[in-house]
Amino acid sequence: MSQPIAVIIGATGGQGGSVVDSFLKDGRYQVRAVTRNVNSANAQALHKRGVEVVTADLNDQASLIQAFKGATLIFAVTDFFEPFAAKGPEYAIQVEAAQGISLAKAAAATPTLKHYIWSTLPNGKKISGGKYIIPHFEAKNQIDAYIKSDPALLAKTTFVWVTFFASNLFFPMFTPNLIKSSGKYVWLQPAPADTPILSVGDQKKNVGPIILAVANKPELTLNGKFVLATVDESTAAEFLSTWGRATGKQTEYAQISLEEYNRLWPMWGQEMGIMMEFWGEYKNKSWSGEDFIRKEDLGVVGKLVTTEEAVASFDYSSVL
Repeated sequence: MSQPIAVIIGATGGQGGSVVDSFLKDGRYQVRAVTRNVNSANAQALHKRGVEVVTADLNDQASLIQAFKGATLIFAVTDFFEPFAAKGPEYAIQVEAAQGISLAKAAAATPTLKHYIWSTLPNGKKISGGKYIIPHFEAKNQIDAYIKSDPALLAKTTFVWVTFFASNLFFPMFTPNLIKSSGKYVWLQPAPADTPILSVGDQKKNVGPIILAVANKPELTLNGKFVLATVDESTAAEFLSTWGRATGKQTEYAQISLEEYNRLWPMWGQEMGIMMEFWGEYKNKSWSGEDFIRKEDLGVVGKLVTTEEAVASFDYSSVL
């Protein structure tokens, strides 16, 4: 009897790559990676590991239906930031929403599918009563709504909220900056120092085990359940202190306005700054609006990499 097929979107990226690693190690699924270019070095590396590599375009629903043929499980993720970097937030919302809905439609058209696992984010606009509209949340929320509108697909779906990446410290607006006259590395953020940061730690190591646990507990995770993919929580000030211990640098946290933040990092500051403001005001209510399952409920097997361990493992030579 042939193995069930797990199709992974974004298999050469951080989240998808982690899912591939975990499913290969588990050995119960035939792993199929979907990529735009089956001849790329990353795709060929997957092929050498025994992954079936197929081509599809997230903008071409027919190609996705073909790529999903025979799938038992699909892990789906979309990329807001590639179109955002090219043409800004409104364009990125349009592109990501269209791609995510195409993925959902293709999944719904796959008769063998038993489990659709969708990487998404909370509905900040709904939680805040319209005060905070965070573009890189918005498209995913539109995709969530589409999935919820299809009862048959919803019955097969798990929504997974993947929290802050430790590697975000390499994004310019999240990298502490040296103030030479003080000798300290300052973290400028448009949110108070006590802002909670829920972190998935090293997404390349931790997302996969959580998704595998979601797949292994369908009795808990099907029928549109939400899962909070997080490893630990700290305040923004504590997150900075973790970085300071890892690098041996003196640090200082400084709150600035969103306008100042965006002047320092145009467009990107606005995008990330709205999120930080939202977290600063709504604290742990930022991850709410749905009843969710935690990793402890899923019995995640194996040690996850903590945020402190992840931060300590990075090479900071490119930013220091």
